[in-house]
Amino acid sequence: MPEVKVHDMKGKVIGEVTLSEAVFGIKPNTMAVHAVVKNHLANKRQGTQSTLTRAEVRGGGAKPYRQKGTGRARQGSTSTPHYTHGGVAFAPKPRSYRYSLNKKLRRLALKSALSLKAANDSIIVVDKFKMKEIKTKDFTKFLSAIGVEGKALIVTPELNENIVMSARNIPGIQTTFATLLNTYDIMNATTFVVDKAALPVIEEVYA
Repeated sequence: MPEVKVHDMKGKVIGEVTLSEAVFGIKPNTMAVHAVVKNHLANKRQGTQSTLTRAEVRGGGAKPYRQKGTGRARQGSTSTPHYTHGGVAFAPKPRSYRYSLNKKLRRLALKSALSLKAANDSIIVVDKFKMKEIKTKDFTKFLSAIGVEGKALIVTPELNENIVMSARNIPGIQTTFATLLNTYDIMNATTFVVDKAALPVIEEVYA
């Protein structure tokens, strides 16, 4: 079973905690992780790109010049794609990129992502997130004390406004709750920082 050191808010190691084998110790399925991350990114696409076809551009109704005798290639309209300000051939139009994956695959991918973090020693457990006030400077010091570099996902058992507001302006730092984890956020973060009280919730929900 994976074991992780527990830190306090000052970065001091105060103990160890054993992680659930069913959630943090499975053999990672990279194909499942790839499929779910790809799905997440596709579902985030707005799909609002749109250009005009030759039927939608302004003008083009009159023949630009006579059919014969000019020495030029015959043309019937200035709205065709090869004309400047003409329409676009096979123009992209608004569409939805959304598609769904089954629950079993999504759960496997999430457990695989958590297991990868555990295997790479990228999980930091904090005894309890305590912040008396909203203070970005203090939260930055906390992250430095526990050795967080680059992107990190901060996981709390429930809404903690002081943590959320203190972390929101720090580049690369994202906060979430134990019941709202997703594979993309876990894989996108270099370090998975979790409140000790959130571990039982994660193990209960995703086991």
